[in-house]
Amino acid sequence: MDNNQSKKCCCCEESDEQKYAKIEKVIEEYKGKEGCLIQILHYAQGIFGYLPLELQEFIAKKLDIPLSEVSGVVSFYSFFSTQPRGENTIRVCLGTACYVRGGKKIVDKLKEILDIDVGDTTKDRKFTLEVMRCIGACGLAPAISINDKVYKQVNPDKLNSILEEYY
Repeated sequence: MDNNQSKKCCCCEESDEQKYAKIEKVIEEYKGKEGCLIQILHYAQGIFGYLPLELQEFIAKKLDIPLSEVSGVVSFYSFFSTQPRGENTIRVCLGTACYVRGGKKIVDKLKEILDIDVGDTTKDRKFTLEVMRCIGACGLAPAISINDKVYKQVNPDKLNSILEEYY
């Protein structure tokens, strides 16, 4: 598997048939090897952007394993998603310091601005909203991250200007 290819989303350039053919080729390459399921799921998510039930069923059938085993791995690891993801992932810290200093108000304001709930993606697929337990910026709480950039001492009034950077 080419690492550069697995990181590049090609979900808009290929037909579903082409995507499934790529995944089938990878399954044939890894089938029977110890721990292959996670590698295959990672690759499949890189192609589709997420792991819908139909794709999980395809992988289970090709690997000759129960769907419950595939779904169990997908639901266990937070890296995997069964819903389409946004171009940008917003994570609001709800660790103790962030929560006490207003993390919940930030979540509520983002839900209002983006018109989505936690775990959802905006209709334009620009943003996915998540919460996390700790960003590691407790001294400058509350904090959020968008992709890999951390924003500290965030308050609900700052959110619109922060989000503007991503439009």
